[in-house]
Amino acid sequence: MPDAPPEIRLFVAAFEERSFTGAARREHATQSGVSQHIKKLEDRFGVRLFARNAGAITPTPAGEAFYRECVGVLRAHAAATQALRSFGRSLEGEITVGLMPSMTRCALAPALARFMALHPNVKVQIAEAYSGILTERVRACELEFAVVPAGRTGPGVSSRFFCRTPEVLVASAARGLVHNAPVKLAELGPVRLVLPGVQNARRQSLEAYLSANAIEVTQILELDAMLGALDLVAQTDWLTIVPGVMMAGEEAGARWTVGRLADPSLAVDLMLIEPAKQAMSVAALAFLEVLEAETARVDAVWSL
Repeated sequence: MPDAPPEIRLFVAAFEERSFTGAARREHATQSGVSQHIKKLEDRFGVRLFARNAGAITPTPAGEAFYRECVGVLRAHAAATQALRSFGRSLEGEITVGLMPSMTRCALAPALARFMALHPNVKVQIAEAYSGILTERVRACELEFAVVPAGRTGPGVSSRFFCRTPEVLVASAARGLVHNAPVKLAELGPVRLVLPGVQNARRQSLEAYLSANAIEVTQILELDAMLGALDLVAQTDWLTIVPGVMMAGEEAGARWTVGRLADPSLAVDLMLIEPAKQAMSVAALAFLEVLEAETARVDAVWSL
């Protein structure tokens, strides 16, 4: 099946990047080539798709409407291509998906083991990063899908609910808290917390929780290295709060004690994001099904 019309692909890239140069870089084209394709579209229909101002471009109302239709065209084209390729052959090929560090610690290994046993001819590549980077890579169609905390994604990305997991408090085992028991953070006295940086999608909800529940925090350390944060907690009196799915496999007597935040509880919604204009491959859909099942299985410990 031939590629989708280049003027549609280049227009969508320019719309999402808000830049002809960015669109050219993404589509491996030249800036002048992108500009010419957009101008031909505008001349053909006699309407401006972008307002140009000192090198910046802003979609016009016509451009906004055209973008919505173009995304549907690209997605339908990709779905038709995948349908043809899936006939007469077993699952094979290569998929690249994006996961946050909290997803790679407990759910990923069993999901990969199960999937590779079912589909040994599919090569799976995992990109581990935080939500901002994963979202941009999904927008650029570099990832078939990613799992990130719920939040705004902007144009070029479609999303749906993936799972809800409780926020849990992680402390050193030496602190003497009861493992897997609910914990009221306000009763622990003044605490020192390791939290994700302000760019992290969870940071705002964590700060709101601390403020609303009069939790006395004497010091905050911003650390966007999840495993480094856990090592620090294991060796000191610092505490951290992470999504429950990350610590669901911990056994009593390990380096940490883990407990669900309680009175009140706090949860984080994770969402699946994928390119709005590109249908997920059959192999990616199969891996997603396994990943969702394994995530639900390991996270079920918190509902016991």
